[in-house]
This record gives sequence, C-alpha cells and structure tokens, in this order.
Amino acid sequence: MEKLEYIKDEFEKIQISLTAQQTEQFYKYYELLTEKNKVMNLTAITEFQDVVRKHFIDSLMVKEVLVLKENASLIDVGTGAGFPGIPLKIVYPHLELVLLDSLNKRVQFLNDMINQLKLQKISAVHGRAEDIAKRLDYREQFDYCVSRAVANLASLSEYCLPFVKVGGSFIAYKSEKVEEEIKSAARAIELLGGQISEKKEFMIPGTELYRCILDIRKESSTSGKYPRKAGKPLKEPL
Repeated sequence: MEKLEYIKDEFEKIQISLTAQQTEQFYKYYELLTEKNKVMNLTAITEFQDVVRKHFIDSLMVKEVLVLKENASLIDVGTGAGFPGIPLKIVYPHLELVLLDSLNKRVQFLNDMINQLKLQKISAVHGRAEDIAKRLDYREQFDYCVSRAVANLASLSEYCLPFVKVGGSFIAYKSEKVEEEIKSAARAIELLGGQISEKKEFMIPGTELYRCILDIRKESSTSGKYPRKAGKPLKEPL
C-alpha cells in the first residue's frame, strides 16, 4: 500500500528502519487520530503526509540527542493526542511508558489507541503534572521525561523535572525563541536540580518547521516544594 511505503520511506530518511508491524501501527494511529479528530479537538494537522512528518517523525527526533537505553522508563507530560510518547513506544517497544494528560477525554482516546495498537507496558494517566509529580509512585521514578507541551521552558521544567530520577533526562521539544527561553529558564532549571547538557537545532525533515531539542540532565534531587500548586508554574514561572 502506497501510504505504508510512504511511512517506511520517511523513517528511513532519519535512519530508522520500521518493521512491517511498526509501519502498520503508525498507519492505524493516523487513521484513528484523524477519525477521532472529527468529533474532538486532538490536532490541527490532519493531512496524511503532514501527520507523518510533523507528528510521527518529529516525535522521533529525540534520537538526535539521546540513545534511549533498553527497558528505560519514560513519562510524556501533556501528551495530548499521544505525541511524542506513542511514536516513541512504537519504535522502541522496550520502553516502559506513561502518558500524562489533564483532559480525561484525551486519556480515554489514548487508552483506546493503546488497545487498538496492541501496545504493552504503557498506561495513560489523567491528572495535572503539578499533582501527579507529588505522588511517591511517580516522583523521581523515570529515566526520561519528554514534553512537546506548549509552555515556556521555566514552567515546563517545573512540571517535568520532578518526575526524573537523578542521572536521568528531561527532553524538551521547542519550536521557537529558544535562546531567550533558555536564559529565562536558567534559574528555574538550576533550582529544580537540572542542567542543560545538549541542545540540537534542525528543521523537521521534509518541512520548513524549526525544532530545537534540549537534553536537561537531572543532576540533583528536586526540592519537595516543587512543583508548586496547580496553575502557579504557568502564571508565575520560577
């Protein structure tokens, strides 16, 4: 099928060879996403080639800064329609993955997606990062935290770094004004026990979209006072 070949070819361009099963999973993901999008707002990007490049391929560009270790644990904060978490899970099935979102309807969609794609060692959790990060079964329990959420880097760091084990990484996918954001977030990242260890800038292959991926290493444990109560990290960044 032409669309399956297209998916496979696009991944080859970023040096990822998909199996037939993985290619099918991505195609099914596209179908379920665009079908559900007709009745609830999941994505503004719905054209097949755009979904492949701007959602699927983009989600995997973390490979530019990180080699995901075998059986690593990963949480995707503010996952929305499942990006970047589900594409990462399809390509790296060994990952133990948690998808976190504050909207229950999206979590229901994600659970349906997990079942339809027959994914293992993955769960979708409903809640706000500020609340879930206080729970002992989530706090500093993950090798990696990823987020493509639209929030400034200081706020995003307060949401995400509390989930990461010391020695792990928070990977932030940013799309613009990154230098300014990095300067503004420097104090917050330090306070939360993090340090930017790598920054990779590029255009998403086949598009004119700029992307910057930051690897923020967790150097020391995050103080128990962070994250602050719901809403505060966004309204009053550290």
